[in-house]
Amino acid sequence: MSTPPVVERVSECFIKPQHSNHESNQICYLTPWDIAMLSAHYIQKGLLFKKPSSPLVSHNNFIENLLQKLKHSLSLTLFHFYPLAGRLVTHQTHDPPFYAVFVDCNNSDGARFIHATLDMTISDILSPVDVPPIVQSLFDHHKAVNHDGHTMPLLSVQVTEFVDGVFIGCSMNHTLGDGTSYWNFFNTWSQIFQVQGHEHDVPISHPPIHNRWFPEGCGPLINLPFKHHDDFINRYETPLLRERIFHFSAESIAKLKAKANSECNTTKISSFQSLSALVWRCITRARRLPYDQRTSCKLSANNRTRMEPPLPQEYFGNSIYTLNAGTATSGKLLENGIGWAAWKLHKSVVNHNDRAVLETLKEWLESPLIYDLGRYFDPYCVMMGSSPRFNMYGNEFGMGKAVALRSGYANKFDGKVTSYPGHEGGGSVDLEVCLSPAVMSALESDEEFMNIALVSVYNPL
Repeated sequence: MSTPPVVERVSECFIKPQHSNHESNQICYLTPWDIAMLSAHYIQKGLLFKKPSSPLVSHNNFIENLLQKLKHSLSLTLFHFYPLAGRLVTHQTHDPPFYAVFVDCNNSDGARFIHATLDMTISDILSPVDVPPIVQSLFDHHKAVNHDGHTMPLLSVQVTEFVDGVFIGCSMNHTLGDGTSYWNFFNTWSQIFQVQGHEHDVPISHPPIHNRWFPEGCGPLINLPFKHHDDFINRYETPLLRERIFHFSAESIAKLKAKANSECNTTKISSFQSLSALVWRCITRARRLPYDQRTSCKLSANNRTRMEPPLPQEYFGNSIYTLNAGTATSGKLLENGIGWAAWKLHKSVVNHNDRAVLETLKEWLESPLIYDLGRYFDPYCVMMGSSPRFNMYGNEFGMGKAVALRSGYANKFDGKVTSYPGHEGGGSVDLEVCLSPAVMSALESDEEFMNIALVSVYNPL
């Protein structure tokens, strides 16, 4: 019996910002939104590219040149995103009692850069019905929680070479930023890669803003009510799950949106609210819950645009809130149409304004909460994470457009759904759905869901 392929690490080094940034010697303070992430996993997202097929490019020269350019452009990128080259620090005193966590942007080896190989093809990754477990090995910091950033790099890049492809996977400490921050870093890295050869003054489209936002009267150092990190760090272990990618064309989403709005005699329900309502209903039905069992749909809401005045999209840090957007009994949810569920989600999103954001922050400051995945999400919820609005496929590193997006082990549980833009663009969406094996099988037999979702099939052309 043949041994299954494994990821082999070839080399490892650390990358620091190419040039000194006068701000990089400073402390990066953490806001309530950041601190709440200490017990969650790193963000793990990456892109799979086809190797160039030109006979003029030898294999060894290609990968050596790629790695050299990736390292150099990463160093230039870290000049702008300097906290990613730092480390977490805890400051503690006993008299008077004080406990605070922040980022030392200077006292660190930098970001980790790994070159690895895997004796598999792109088709081996993309053709199976379920996302194969080997994908988890394409990322560093497996199972690490953000608090581990005291001793582990806050950013780790793993470049894994396939037989016919290259996967670039990043693991970024979630206390430093959310999805908006993560993809701004990735987009900037790609932009600098394409124009490198210049020095640190390479113009970039969206320079990160590191001036962290704190509620009035709060910060910059927040005194937490803990004596030791064991008081708030829990290492969540993902249960046995099936993970599958479902594709929704722009046309199918438009029809879904029209149906939801028509049922509610409105035009206000968005495409994503309609899609989320479909997923909530269909997963709930697949779970075969009792009629009176309470269930919920949670949405990851970007607070930037909801603040008064709004925070810029370039704000580097966390500015998200998990919105409990819809609750209903299983029976009520399923006996009503998709418009009924979508309207619930719409109302919750509209009501999540500046006042609501400040109220949640006030409650947090009164009783600081560190998210514990094992307790924070109940077994009857559906959680819609990430966003199809992020510019994911716009990242090119000399290999053209990526053929697929994938994520690692991090922050997954039964009912977690991660949203990506579809490969063809135009408003299409891919959903990465994580469910227990029995529930996934039931979802695959759900007529309402499968009539709209398309099964992603890898086409090497």
